[in-house]
Amino acid sequence: METPETFFLDSYALIEIIKENKNFKRFEKTINFTGIMNMLEVHYSVSRDFGAKRADEIIDQIKTMKINIEIKDVKEASKFRIKNSKLRFSYIDCLGYIMAINRNFRFVTGDNQFKDFENVEFVK
Repeated sequence: METPETFFLDSYALIEIIKENKNFKRFEKTINFTGIMNMLEVHYSVSRDFGAKRADEIIDQIKTMKINIEIKDVKEASKFRIKNSKLRFSYIDCLGYIMAINRNFRFVTGDNQFKDFENVEFVK
């Protein structure tokens, strides 16, 4: 039996999955993780568009995907953001990308700034 792929889903990817974007359907059969800060962005976005009750339901559904932020992640994300300052990455995007790299997960996003980066599964 083939081992499923493992991914870190950024906020963009999670929101597209919630919106049932067919281009993200394949991630239903993969092992997926995300960070607590990505969950914050998702909760905010869903609350704004569909109400707090729906946002709470979504977070309850994805809470098992959460992985902890390590100090190493924080330090490396800061260095990554400085190194790529011209691309104007958010702190959360930098942290998620580094968390993925540090755990050997592919980073799933639709954010154009990440399109040509290593270890990125770019989906629109």
